[in-house]
Amino acid sequence: MTLSASDPASQPAPRRRPNLWSAGAVLIAALVLAPILSVLGLAFFPEENIWPHLISTTLPRYLGNTAVLMAGTGLMTACMGTGAAWLVARYDFPGRRWLEWLLLLPLAIPAYVGAYALVDFLEYAGPVQTALRDLFGWQSARDYWFPQIRSMGAAIVVLSAALYPYVYLLTRNAFREQSGSAEEVAQSLGAGAFARFRRIGLPLARPAIAAGVAIVMMEAVNDFGTVDYFAVQTLTTGIFSVWLQSGNAGGAAQIACVILVVVVLLVSLERTSRRRMRFFNLSTRHRPVLRKRLTGRAGLAACLACGFPFALGFVLPVGVILEHAFDNAGEWTDPQLVRAGLHTMTVGAIAAAVTVAGGVFMVYGVRLSGRRLPRLLMPITSIGYAAPGAVLGVGILIPLAAIDNAVADAIENATGVDIGLVMTGSAFALVLAYFVRFFAIAQGAADAAMGRVSPNLPLAARSLGRSEGQVLGAVYYPLIRSSVASALLLVFVDCVKELPATLLLRPFNYETLATRVHQQASLENLGGAAPAAVLVILVGLIAVGMLARANR
Repeated sequence: MTLSASDPASQPAPRRRPNLWSAGAVLIAALVLAPILSVLGLAFFPEENIWPHLISTTLPRYLGNTAVLMAGTGLMTACMGTGAAWLVARYDFPGRRWLEWLLLLPLAIPAYVGAYALVDFLEYAGPVQTALRDLFGWQSARDYWFPQIRSMGAAIVVLSAALYPYVYLLTRNAFREQSGSAEEVAQSLGAGAFARFRRIGLPLARPAIAAGVAIVMMEAVNDFGTVDYFAVQTLTTGIFSVWLQSGNAGGAAQIACVILVVVVLLVSLERTSRRRMRFFNLSTRHRPVLRKRLTGRAGLAACLACGFPFALGFVLPVGVILEHAFDNAGEWTDPQLVRAGLHTMTVGAIAAAVTVAGGVFMVYGVRLSGRRLPRLLMPITSIGYAAPGAVLGVGILIPLAAIDNAVADAIENATGVDIGLVMTGSAFALVLAYFVRFFAIAQGAADAAMGRVSPNLPLAARSLGRSEGQVLGAVYYPLIRSSVASALLLVFVDCVKELPATLLLRPFNYETLATRVHQQASLENLGGAAPAAVLVILVGLIAVGMLARANR
């Protein structure tokens, strides 16, 4: 059969023209992924290849220390977080209601602040060793043995105390969702408390535990302040040493690639663990587990077991920092502290606003476009959150500095005016690093919020002649406003606490609260670091309060 030209079947399918929203979504994804691609390019095509030298000298030590740090921190947080979650979810004991939320508070304490506080508390001139010498009459360190404070073991303890809430929160929710029927059946068959935990509770909560431990290990890889203060050489400290001390950007990028491989392996293992373990509630009625009342010694033991992580991760560092803050009240009026606070508020607010706006734009653009490329790119953009700040620093600063110098030279040749380094000489690089690092938070919040909006509402608005931008402002925004506000606050808090990327990308003589804490503590001036640390902790407490409210 011959089709005429007027037959619709003979006409080519109309091409879908790219619009602003889909093109913008692709550009945002490219911006987030650019630092990672930059690191790969610098590593594979370095100006000076020191890869053989790294392999034969420092890389095995960096990699070995990082592996020990990850394994030790993961194991300790798994024990602390899972044990506390089981006690809180399965038993009722004195102080349980308070401890259920107090156990989240160490999330407000950056690990490097905990490191400074622990050293101050346990060092030779600290209150613990001073009390021991007074009690036993010892005159000097030669008269007694005390564990080495600045060591790998201490770094693992500090990181575990700061990071166990990730495991605790996910595992507590998993224990809450388990049915009481399995517990009752096991109990009727004579299984004791430990047997029920080992054979029922633990296997069912394993995906949540694996997810929490994977997050903890990624945070351990990302840490710089703690391991640097304890003189533990890891892959992250290796980036700083090779780049800033040896002046080899290619070598730093090669170490950054090793970190990326470690992070990808952690994410893959966590997802594989969840995919292989699936559990379903076959009962038509889900009965929650009834908490067993603990009194006497058992109740006291449960309270102490849950109180120990909270005391180690929150009470100790806050107590030490507050004591120094009160003893050095004059530091609060230091102009450098005020300047660092203003820098932190300004850069954090700008980065949070830009990041959340980008996340909303991308999610809305992907939903509008219906094209395959934006949909494929959107989940990949979350890799920035898994990439350590030091890795992003390498991927951003080196290419950005090259672009900045080229633009400045071109303008000077054309006009005779030297404008200087506009991007790397200002806080622009910091804002870009925060945007890439925390974009996953904004994107996830926007995606979840827009997913709860009925598709009939934007369709009705479009049928009334509203444009795509008007639909976003008049329909979506009022409904997702609370989620956007939460994302703004969470991104701002993470910007305030971020240390490795800030140290690498800040302009000369540009301090934030995090870098001031690190600088003063590195000079053994904890009194000068205390006010800035208190401000960082207060900002973190706001985020923890929001998290606790969302998980009631």
